[in-house]
Amino acid sequence: MRTLPNLAVIMPVLNEENHILSAVNAILTQEYAGRLKLVLALGPSTDRTNEVVAEIQKLDPRILVVPNPSGRTPDALNAAIAATDESIIARVDAHSELSEGYLANAVETLLRTGADNVGGIMAAEGKTLFERAVATAMTSKLGVGAAAFHVGGNEGPADTVYLGVFLRSALERVGGYDPSFTRAQDWEMNYRIRKSGGKVWFTPTLKVTYRPRSTVRALAKQYFQYGQWRRKVMREHPDTVKTFSAFRYFAPPLAVTLISLGLVIAVVGFACATSHLTFWGLLPLTTYLISILAASLFLARKSGKAALYLPLALPVMHFSWGIGFLKSTKN
Repeated sequence: MRTLPNLAVIMPVLNEENHILSAVNAILTQEYAGRLKLVLALGPSTDRTNEVVAEIQKLDPRILVVPNPSGRTPDALNAAIAATDESIIARVDAHSELSEGYLANAVETLLRTGADNVGGIMAAEGKTLFERAVATAMTSKLGVGAAAFHVGGNEGPADTVYLGVFLRSALERVGGYDPSFTRAQDWEMNYRIRKSGGKVWFTPTLKVTYRPRSTVRALAKQYFQYGQWRRKVMREHPDTVKTFSAFRYFAPPLAVTLISLGLVIAVVGFACATSHLTFWGLLPLTTYLISILAASLFLARKSGKAALYLPLALPVMHFSWGIGFLKSTKN
């Protein structure tokens, strides 16, 4: 195995008591022919995360902990980057686990392709039935669209990738993560890398296990924020709307709008005893619900008993994303 460039793995950490140990272990057990450092940017957690991290740090000298008082992801990432001097930076989440050989494969792909950032598949895997249903939705075009890092695809240039392994020079060239993006900071970063003449590269050989949210409330909050911040990306970078792939982002808010207007029309029709108006008003909702049931049946072959939760998980993801997009403000 040839010697590889020195590598720093950076991880924002906030309220990850249940996942941090597995995430860290998946990094430190990687076989990497070069110097490896792990930087944990520790936010003000309200669970036992800080205590768990303190115990982990005692066990391996490669772990460095830096404070992240704001608890915000872009602040954590920039603080972790500032604490390193390695030429390669790998961004990892505390809610994820790297597959075997991930880091070496990613760096070798960087060197082979001349890319500025390399990433792969967000391989969602749940443990409970609800989490498994969410994982099924997250890895299906019916749930999240056709992004390669969700559903797979051929190796090649991409708009964005999940997490990412970067050349340090690329991060420095674009000024690091934009601290104004609480969410969507990865997509926004990759946009600026591409606009600066750099290359973002997707390869399906890189897989990261992702643990979905375990409750309806947590899932709704997550996807509401996804929709909110994806619209902010569009406002900050209007040319992103012109790409064909961007049109899939309008599907959830369009569905929310049509169903809401339809319900208003249906109520008016019912109040006025106009069955024709009521029928047309309920049509968008009825069509959507039939589509969700059909999608759930189609996905049942890969989700087993978890398919029972798909008629709940899919609408929560769609509607939360759509409402978040519609309610997104300029601030």
